[in-house]
Amino acid sequence: MSKWKLSHISAGLTAVTVGYSSSVVIIIDVARKAGASDDMVISWLFALGLGMGITCILFSWLSKLPVVTAWSTPGAAFLLTSIGNYRLSEAIGAFVICAMLSLVTAQSRSLLKQISRIPPAISSALLAGILLPICLAIFSEVNDAPHLVALFLAVYLIGSRLFPRYLMLLLLVMSVGISMFMSSADGGVALTSDSSGLSSIFTLPEPIWVTPTFSLSATIGLAFPLFLITTLSQNLPGIAIHHAHGYTPDHKPILSGIAIAQALLAPFGGFTFNLAAITAALCMGEQADSEKSQRYKAAIAAGVAYIFMGLLASVVVALFVSMPSIIIHLLAGLALLATLQGAVVRAMEIEHHRAPALLTMLCTASGFSLFSMTSAVWGLGLGLILLYVQKKPANA
Repeated sequence: MSKWKLSHISAGLTAVTVGYSSSVVIIIDVARKAGASDDMVISWLFALGLGMGITCILFSWLSKLPVVTAWSTPGAAFLLTSIGNYRLSEAIGAFVICAMLSLVTAQSRSLLKQISRIPPAISSALLAGILLPICLAIFSEVNDAPHLVALFLAVYLIGSRLFPRYLMLLLLVMSVGISMFMSSADGGVALTSDSSGLSSIFTLPEPIWVTPTFSLSATIGLAFPLFLITTLSQNLPGIAIHHAHGYTPDHKPILSGIAIAQALLAPFGGFTFNLAAITAALCMGEQADSEKSQRYKAAIAAGVAYIFMGLLASVVVALFVSMPSIIIHLLAGLALLATLQGAVVRAMEIEHHRAPALLTMLCTASGFSLFSMTSAVWGLGLGLILLYVQKKPANA
């Protein structure tokens, strides 16, 4: 049996670092908008770290293939604009229903195939519409803090050229530093006002159960869009990433296991679990191991790192929970810019799909809710209807 290499650990840690640094602030903001207390936010991050860690380790070990899981960043972006319309228990119920939908889909290859038939232009436009308001928020407070906005943009532009892989990590560290400075300048304490000092934040997280309640409005407005966004923007690309690197695992038990993990951990804050796409590639290339058969160890290393990050949830929350809203807007918006760019490009790629895609994107970005259905549901429906109408012969 081949020994573990430093490259396995390095690739796994890089995958987790990239995943966390690009969206952990969004997860915290989602939890707070859902009505979660600081202790509940810690529970969310612990549940997510535990779920991702266990599924990475378990499925990579059993299949001897690199299986990297993640939370759904596009799903979190959607929740950021919609979850405030529902009670916390309803949101938790929606997470459970989303898991059930994912489990049913995993059992049916034909159903997964039908979902994959939604034109990429429409699904990409749906994602773009979700991300657009978050990315526009980069500039929402430019009049109040022009120097801060300019600083973040300058670092983003320079980092995109010189160190793209570690750009979000640098922005994350910079955000924490600036937040601590702003807190001190305002007369507050940077991390904690507790008399026990910094040691008070190094506590093991405590899972907090929230009993789910189920409602038709949350099912239509939260569960279904979250399921669809996660399937289209995470699980299907995750399957494609495996195939692109020459791996052909049986995804049915993997997707089923991930869905079960979500159902079990949803009451504690595990809102989604899915196959990773971009970060998974870091564990599948030659940088992980020159031997293709040994790269699964990088995914196991990522799983261990996920669990470790989950155990440090109290530290993560202490660093981010008091972060000023302008920094949250800048960090979240810049983290999602590349994803927005890719979504817009795919949405506008095919000429006769552009009008339906544009309608989907604008409707989704508007953020309204009507008849218990969020703008994402309306945007998807209107785009598909227009696409169908355009396909009909003029004399039909």
